[in-house]
Amino acid sequence: MKVKTLKIHPHDNAIVALTTLEEGENVVNNGIDYTLLGKVPSKHKFAEVDLRAGDDVIMYGVLVGKATSDIPKGGLLSVKNVKHASGTYGLRERHTDWNKPDISAWQQKTFMGYHRADGSVGTANYWLIIPLVFCENQNVQTLQDAFVKELGYQFNVSQQQTQVKQVINLYKSGMSAADILGTDLSSAADASGASEMLFPHVDGVKLLTHTLGCGGTKDDATTLCGLLAGYITHPNVAGATVLSLGCQNAQAALLKQEIAKRDSAFSKPLYVLEQQEIGNESLLLQQAIKQTFTGLMQANELTRKPAPLSKLCVGLECGGSDGFSGISANPALGYASDILVAMGASVILSEFPELCGVEQELSDRCIDEATAARFIELMSKYAERATAVGSGFDANPSAGNVRDGLITDAIKSAGAARKGGTSPVTDVLDYPEKQRKPGLTLLCTPGSDIESTTAEVGAGATVVVFTTGLGTPTGNPVAPVLKVATNTTLFNKMNDIIDINAGTIITGDETIVEVGERILNHIISVASGESKAKATAGTHDDFIPWKRGISL
Repeated sequence: MKVKTLKIHPHDNAIVALTTLEEGENVVNNGIDYTLLGKVPSKHKFAEVDLRAGDDVIMYGVLVGKATSDIPKGGLLSVKNVKHASGTYGLRERHTDWNKPDISAWQQKTFMGYHRADGSVGTANYWLIIPLVFCENQNVQTLQDAFVKELGYQFNVSQQQTQVKQVINLYKSGMSAADILGTDLSSAADASGASEMLFPHVDGVKLLTHTLGCGGTKDDATTLCGLLAGYITHPNVAGATVLSLGCQNAQAALLKQEIAKRDSAFSKPLYVLEQQEIGNESLLLQQAIKQTFTGLMQANELTRKPAPLSKLCVGLECGGSDGFSGISANPALGYASDILVAMGASVILSEFPELCGVEQELSDRCIDEATAARFIELMSKYAERATAVGSGFDANPSAGNVRDGLITDAIKSAGAARKGGTSPVTDVLDYPEKQRKPGLTLLCTPGSDIESTTAEVGAGATVVVFTTGLGTPTGNPVAPVLKVATNTTLFNKMNDIIDINAGTIITGDETIVEVGERILNHIISVASGESKAKATAGTHDDFIPWKRGISL
């Protein structure tokens, strides 16, 4: 018989329902009998013992909430009787010893990557077209559209374009609105008209449109240029064409300063064109086309070569989380993270509002007091800014999070942090700084999925692994984003956008270690170009810079 409940940590007083439990149902956990006093939906929790109003609610061994009313043993924990609460934190002792996983099976493994002049190795080879200010968004879109079609990167006419053609024909044939709504449209994409790829060693021409660059503070302009510089110097990027209007706050000179901070010997092809200097828009675009094309000729000379796994930099992300995230996909990704760190690779854990409640553990895992102090400072200032505008970290869980069992931010955070495994924290970065040390890095970003993913890639992540319990199509223009489902129901429902199923942990068919190893094998395959992340195949090129302010 399948296990129905789980007590995550010996100190917990909240028990997770692995399947929906009915009112009056008797269950056994660790040899103790429980009678459910009401229905407990799958992913939600019930009280292990009688809780009085004001008592601590403990999960993952840490404080995750306070009872707001009496909750009897076997009673459902919900937003009606539990509120967010988390423990205090500060500079204390170092806990940097950890049990490294066995890496003997991985030591001889390599991936096929693009070796850059700075010693980094990319998992892809893209050309970027970037506006320095939102005024140039239309021009960069025009350039990308032309290059994508003519260079063979538009692999087929999309399924949706095919379906639009179908409904047009149905309308022309005289079909009514009701009949059109009842018609099952073809799901096939049209591959006719796809051009042969002219540059087979260039994965694509991508753009980074945004709404920034002017009208904000000078700090906003510096931050934007720092982020864009992170993408231009990124291992997955061969070079870039940058369009500037000329009068904006985000000046080309500022961008070049930020590039030099990240790579003092920067040698990639970089073309910066200023519209107010050139004048005529068609002349601007003509120059951009010629320069971009010659850059692509140079980029195509690079080919994939073997690289050790220590050259990987993996972003650890979650979004659309549920009550299973912290017990299936996240710890499995954490195990893969530990293997990577033990191999000398880099992993990046971000989303600071979703580390609320585990600050002390992460601080204690920092390799020295200076690193711990920086984490505490960034976390404290972020929390203070959120509170000052009336929206503390407790407001982070979305409606979907709450509906699927994450009733406080501390519950969500305690599970989210497990993506980072158990290794020591070697570095702490503020947005939009670049990753600089192997091991586990903490990066200050919002919990907002796309803002955080954008920041992780800007910091240097060459692959992002994204766990989800509710499903999301999020991708990135230059780094593959692998999706891991926390439950099998989701994987079966949305397997067109989700790559890996970790729901087998919940059903007992696989262990955390087994799924973690599957995740790592998939990372290596995608990093080598042997397979594509589904977000990449679906051209989910999401890019949203964090305009420094309150975003949870």
